[in-house]
Amino acid sequence: MLKCDNDGLKSSTYDLSQKHSNVENSNCPSDIECFKLGDPCIKCSFNESCVYGSSVNATCHAVGNCTGEKTFARSLLCRYCYQTENWEHVCAYNAKCKSISSPRAYYRTNCTVKSEVLCLGRRTFLKNVPCNWTGGYKWSTALVLSITLGGFGADRFYLGHWQEGIGKLFSFGGLGVWTLIDVILISLHYLGPADGSLYI
Repeated sequence: MLKCDNDGLKSSTYDLSQKHSNVENSNCPSDIECFKLGDPCIKCSFNESCVYGSSVNATCHAVGNCTGEKTFARSLLCRYCYQTENWEHVCAYNAKCKSISSPRAYYRTNCTVKSEVLCLGRRTFLKNVPCNWTGGYKWSTALVLSITLGGFGADRFYLGHWQEGIGKLFSFGGLGVWTLIDVILISLHYLGPADGSLYI
């Protein structure tokens, strides 16, 4: 059970409103209803205390020229911004980590809560996310190349392992043994692209 004291609530209100108090009205849309606006175009104040996971009412005031009532109520879950679901925030993803490493690699990045989500604390936070990206290599293409032209190193060249590809080319696929091994490794997803990305 999480209780938020007065100091915690003051800081959360600050993050939503005071942090963006210098936002110009021109940055906020004026052709939509006020209750549809999100951060930083609204200033919200929360109740003084809440229990983690419970529903809390907030009084919000719209900044700028919008249609309808500028003061309105919104409900939110009592939780900090770093506790929001994956679909409620956007993270800066890194394409330089090894997706196929074992154990699975993680990296720390900045995540920002979406504008329509209300939460406590800082709206931008650090999060450990799994390394999961693709460089556009298709598993089916790699497997077909390994079966048909694996003896000439075509599969290794396709995946970016050009040094091993040269070795397979001049050894005729290790007299067939290396070719058979690569077919098995690619079919089991054990052999992936050299840049560390995942197959499509």
